[in-house]
Amino acid sequence: MDYKNAGVDIEAGYESVELMKKFVKTTMRPEVLGGLGGFSGAFSLSKIKDMENPTLVSGTDGVGTKIKLAFLLDQHDTIGIDCVAMCVNDIVCAGGEPLFFLDYIACGKNYPEKIATIVSGVAEGCRQSGAALIGGETAEHPGLMPEDEYDLAGFAVGVVDEKDIITGADLKDGDVLIGMASSGVHSNGFSLVRKVFEMTKESLNTYYEELGKTLGEALLEPTRIYVKALSSVKEAGVRIKACSHITGGGFYENIPRMLSEGKRAVVKKDSYEVPAIFKLLQKTGNIEEEMMYNTYNMGLGMIVAVAPEDVEKTMEAMKAAGDTPYIVGEIKDGEKGVDLC
Repeated sequence: MDYKNAGVDIEAGYESVELMKKFVKTTMRPEVLGGLGGFSGAFSLSKIKDMENPTLVSGTDGVGTKIKLAFLLDQHDTIGIDCVAMCVNDIVCAGGEPLFFLDYIACGKNYPEKIATIVSGVAEGCRQSGAALIGGETAEHPGLMPEDEYDLAGFAVGVVDEKDIITGADLKDGDVLIGMASSGVHSNGFSLVRKVFEMTKESLNTYYEELGKTLGEALLEPTRIYVKALSSVKEAGVRIKACSHITGGGFYENIPRMLSEGKRAVVKKDSYEVPAIFKLLQKTGNIEEEMMYNTYNMGLGMIVAVAPEDVEKTMEAMKAAGDTPYIVGEIKDGEKGVDLC
């Protein structure tokens, strides 16, 4: 009896590391010390010594049950982008710059080519966010997970000067809310998605005219990463007063998190076009509109609040970074919360 007969293939683990190295190398930053394969990842902090009070910000998350669609379609090259996005988008909400990322893959059986494909997506997410992929772990769990399934989670660390942390403390009545378009459902609410649509390869490969693609393509579309857009706004000299990453809990849970006491957000639902995937989801599942806004991003992956005089500069900076911004509402004095009208 040996470890391989018990279900853990050490040689496959070595092969996975070798296959993923070429993807990891594309994410390197000058601050990364050492290479892949050590017991820990090393990252120099020399570049942040010029900050008045450098503050580390961190985020950790997974992809949730969206990963089940990747299994059904045998498509594993984008799910890693989702994992990175869920972590770094939280970091930039605080005004932070993502520095490095680590992933954790748990699988029933280590198939090196599949693991390397998953990591290629993680690397792509890191490139989009400017974070270095400095380490990770692939754990083989025979008997705990089916051989053809895996789970993916990650952890990101960023930095921000304390004076630049986005807190919402200086929000004022009349400040303007700007939303950035999402790329679709992102990585939240898939437990409901999987109840609404039949989860078969045939169903997911069905083409929908209103989507302009198959259902599977629309649902697996990777989560938008907003690091470059918010960095562009900062470089334009705009102070973002508050920021919300619209994830699980939709508008009703996430927007109040960006507000200070005594401030209320008013969002106009007709200020932008809700993407077709949400309309199809609502119609097919007979889901009430309030539940849709309480579960999904409804086409807005990130919402920021800025002073009225900074609106034009903010939108131009977002467009320059490749994002699509909309003026979607404003801040009012009142009980902390959100109104959708």
